[in-house]
Amino acid sequence: MDNIVGKKSGLTWAVHISVALLVALWLFPTLGLFVSSFRTADQIVSSGWWSAFRTQEAQLAPIRVAGEEVQRDGRYVIEGTLFPRGQATLSHWGVNVNRPTEFAPGDTADLGDGVTLTVDETGAYVLSGPSSFEGQRLPRIFSTATTPPEFTLDNYRNILLDPRNVDGMAKAFFNTLTVTIPATIIPILVAAFAAYALAWMDFPGRALLIAAVVGLLVVPLQLALIPLLKLHLNVGIGKGYLGVWLAHTGFGLPLAIYLLRNYMVGLPRDIIENAKVDGATDFQIFTRIILPLSFPALASFAIFQFLWTWNDLLVALVFLIDATGETTVMTKQIVELLGTRGGNWEILATAAFVSIAVPLVVFFTMQRYLVRGLLAGSVK
Repeated sequence: MDNIVGKKSGLTWAVHISVALLVALWLFPTLGLFVSSFRTADQIVSSGWWSAFRTQEAQLAPIRVAGEEVQRDGRYVIEGTLFPRGQATLSHWGVNVNRPTEFAPGDTADLGDGVTLTVDETGAYVLSGPSSFEGQRLPRIFSTATTPPEFTLDNYRNILLDPRNVDGMAKAFFNTLTVTIPATIIPILVAAFAAYALAWMDFPGRALLIAAVVGLLVVPLQLALIPLLKLHLNVGIGKGYLGVWLAHTGFGLPLAIYLLRNYMVGLPRDIIENAKVDGATDFQIFTRIILPLSFPALASFAIFQFLWTWNDLLVALVFLIDATGETTVMTKQIVELLGTRGGNWEILATAAFVSIAVPLVVFFTMQRYLVRGLLAGSVK
């Protein structure tokens, strides 16, 4: 009785768990990137994004005592603050890197030679001594503070409104569009004609061509980069938009042809034969019947190709990027925003989320066609 038609499979729960895991694997990193884009650099370094919504205790970066020296009651005094008032609450502090939590807020540390240092819970400190501190190396304060949840729009202002960055990001955005749109449309046009020929036209060597397409699916992209670049240079294309369009077209054609051919083979044969009986040519059948019926497969490949070319860095570095930066794409611009030391994690998170905004819109707009296109040819 286990094979009765219409009875649910006993593995339904496994399918549901697998889908939930796949959703979580995509959702959590994206959510983390979104939350991190509103956090400061210190928060990102000191704690994970999942702790951004609750009060947390973290060790702050050491701060050296600085400020204007004044005389008060016969002593020299320097006053300052570790952080803006109300931004955090000091829980421990110290003046030795090996004992960063030696003192509590309000305690006075004896630094020797009559020099004292006091830090209260608001982060305000007072350094006092019997003689002037001019020319002396002032102590560093190691602090541990409890900070409330804090979010900022400064990262987005820096990326989108700062004149030093906005020109580069805007140019990189339009450069990426210039690369992605043709690199998505061209392989779809070429692959659609090829897929129709391999699916419905009889000619010598068709089986060998299908086998070659399947074989090209497993060829590593990196294997063809340098030979293809040399070919472009020899024929006069060089590094430019035309070269990167052709490169993305070549690398995307095997998957496009395979996907579209499997879908077109599954279309009803009666429709094709009736159209031929009525005198329709192959071109008319292709444009008026096959293409409208194959829209799910076309949309499915368009999603893959758009996402791949939008997020691509390797092909752009080889076939497009020049020394002037006029053709820099967003992936390369994000690397440049990080600087040579790569420590601006808040900039990375914000720029990365700005970069994935367009792919997210494309995916959620066309995702209903994705499964239908992926299942092309799987059921006869």
